[in-house]
Amino acid sequence: MKDYHINIFWSDDDGCYVADFPDLEYCSAFGATPVEALEEALKAKEAWLAVAREKGDPIPRPRYRPIIYQTSR
Repeated sequence: MKDYHINIFWSDDDGCYVADFPDLEYCSAFGATPVEALEEALKAKEAWLAVAREKGDPIPRPRYRPIIYQTSR
């Protein structure tokens, strides 16, 4: 199984980095650095999946892939 895509970006509104999983609704985390946001997001993902399993909720398959733009040379 492929793993879930993670977006990491700076949020001016929050004043920190945000990491989120587009395939896992409301699953995100914050950090002072991109690495910290990633580490917290990985914990959040495991908790999200554990709760879904515990409740018997469906777990979405990893599907999201960002659009990659290529420039011509």
